[in-house]
Amino acid sequence: MKKLVINKAVISYLFWGVVTTILNIGIFMLIVKIGVNYQVGNILGWLAAVTVSYFTNKVWVFYSRYMGLKNTLKEMGRFFFYRIVTLIMDLVITFVGISLLGINSFIVKIIDNVVVVVCNYIFSKLLIFKKNTQKL
Repeated sequence: MKKLVINKAVISYLFWGVVTTILNIGIFMLIVKIGVNYQVGNILGWLAAVTVSYFTNKVWVFYSRYMGLKNTLKEMGRFFFYRIVTLIMDLVITFVGISLLGINSFIVKIIDNVVVVVCNYIFSKLLIFKKNTQKL
């Protein structure tokens, strides 16, 4: 039975991860296509994806209950902090892939998102939506 719960959480995380990844890449490609610097597109795509991701992860992946304003803000702060960590990874990967290696921006962004999604899941599972923080 426990394995079913883990699989359900992973499947839910992957589903919402795909949704936010599409949002991230869509905004990124739109910004690049209109001629704006790719890093601006990267940040705007990230901001939209992380905002959507916080709420979907809280409600449908990790089932984190509302714990009062103070604790919810702490949880949100942890979420955004670790997403900033992976944003830095994101910026480095896209810079190296696109600017230094000259790889197609879409390909780099796909590879980049795989790395970031895995790291985000680990941070969310172990450091953000911890069971002991969900007590009232």
